[in-house]
Formats: sequence, C-alpha cells, structure tokens
Amino acid sequence: MKKFNKWLLGSGLITLMLFLSGCVKTGSDGQPTGEGFVYNYLVRPMSTMITYLVDNFNWNYGWAIVVITIIVRLIILPIGLNQSRKSMIQTEKMQAIKPQIDVIQAKLKQATTREEQAEAQMEMQRVYKENNVSMMGGIGCLPLLIQMPIFSALFFAARYTEGISDASFFGINLGQPSIVFVVLAGVAYLIQGYISTIGIPEEQKKTMKSMLIVSPLMIVFMSFQSPAGVALYWVVGGVFSCIQTFITNILLKPRIKAQVAEEMKKNPPKQVITPIKDVTPEKEAVQLDKKPTNSGRNAGKQQNRK
Repeated sequence: MKKFNKWLLGSGLITLMLFLSGCVKTGSDGQPTGEGFVYNYLVRPMSTMITYLVDNFNWNYGWAIVVITIIVRLIILPIGLNQSRKSMIQTEKMQAIKPQIDVIQAKLKQATTREEQAEAQMEMQRVYKENNVSMMGGIGCLPLLIQMPIFSALFFAARYTEGISDASFFGINLGQPSIVFVVLAGVAYLIQGYISTIGIPEEQKKTMKSMLIVSPLMIVFMSFQSPAGVALYWVVGGVFSCIQTFITNILLKPRIKAQVAEEMKKNPPKQVITPIKDVTPEKEAVQLDKKPTNSGRNAGKQQNRK
C-alpha cells in the first residue's frame, strides 16, 4: 500500500509536468495566441484575478498571489481534513485486522500455484470486506487534482500576465526562477513531512522515509523550473500544509484513535481467518523428548556408580 501511495503522488506530479509542457499555444513572439481550453478557462481568469487585486487594492503582484493561494487552500482545507480523517480511521482499523492479514500474506509467500495465490487473495478481500476496511487505506487524490488546474493557471499567468514578469516581491523578480523561493518551498515541505511522522511507530517511519524525501525533491524540481510567482504559490502552500498536518496529526489523531479503540471494544474485528498464535509445539515436543533421555542417562550413570 505504501508503494501505491508513492506511485500515486509520483505519477500525479509527472502527469502535471507533462500537462504543463504544451497546453498553452504560443505564437512566434512567444506570447499566447489566445486559443485553447486551458488558456481561456484557466490562465486568463487567473491573470484577470491577479490584475484585479493589484489594480483595485493597490497590492503588489506577490501579495495577490499569496492571497489567491490562501483562498484556494482554504477552499480545499475541509476536503483535505476529511480525507485525512478517513485515512486515519482506516489505518487504525487495519491495525486491528493485521494479525489476519499477516496470516494471508504468509500464505501468499508460500503459494506455489496460481490457484493458491488466488485463494489467498480472495481471503484477504473477505477480511477487508467483513470488517468494513478499504484496501486502499482511505487514501484520496482529490486535493491534488483540485490543485493541478490552479497550479497550471498560476504557472502561465506568472509567465504571460502583463506586468507580473517585471514585478518584484521582497526584491525577487516574480517572472524569473528564484533559488530563495525554491529553498523555502523545499524546507516547508520537509517540515510538513516531519510533522506527519510525529506519533507514528518507528517501523512505519522507516517505510515513510523515502516518501518524505521524494515529495520535497519533486516540489523543489518543479519550483526550480517555474517563475518565482509559481514558486511563491508552493511556499505558501507548504506553510499551509504544515498547519493542516499539525491539525490532523497532533490534534485530530489522538481523538480518532480513541474513537476507533472504543468502537473496536464494542464491535471486535470479525475473525475471517484464524491468526497464527505464537506457539512452538515442535520445540516443546523436542524438549519433552529430551527430558526422559537425560533423566535416563543420569539414572544409568547412578546405577553404574552403584
């Protein structure tokens, strides 16, 4: 499941980069031709919104991008919190059925035929179904999918909006890549990753280590290839992600764990597969066999001595 999560995020970011590579048509002068769905329904409205905030509130282009980013993140915050809550509930339930899953995984490793593998997989599906646990672990990519068009609009708005390419924010040109914003974006998502590991068992932390490195690296790569106006979006988004992760992991998680534990007391997991007990009858039998032998030898020695 962890591998699937990594594949989902990685493939989503790669798809985003491919999507950005050729979705706005430009003329010989390097400016948009005004054709295409992405430009007319994403880039142009975003440019208009940024320009409106600058002209009517006498703001800097950078502050306009910050405000738009905050608005977008506030819109998707309830979705993200709800998704995180579902994921935590599923994770706690999966811990309750883990002994049964371990048995099935052992069967899968020992399976020598396709029939045995299919039977074990069917048993695993039954365990999840009977206990109302999702095999996907409650993961969801809706917040990421919502951000993709926003990112696309900001990417091209920062590149093609008149005035933004010459604007500066705290002395940084928003139309050109900025190593300062790249570093800040990477640090923000590193901190977010660290907060997400608080209160997690050491074994689970080990499986998350690669993801905690890959995610900030992808953000750094995308920010490095983008104008500073887009990197600013990732910086503000990273700070917002830290706040959201703190809320879910520090404030909500203990309550959810207690809630699921109470539910499991009232309705224990259904035993579809009998868990393997930590009993070693073979070793006990060997020890029992050895005891009479040793006592017999000692008795024989005593008789000889007599």
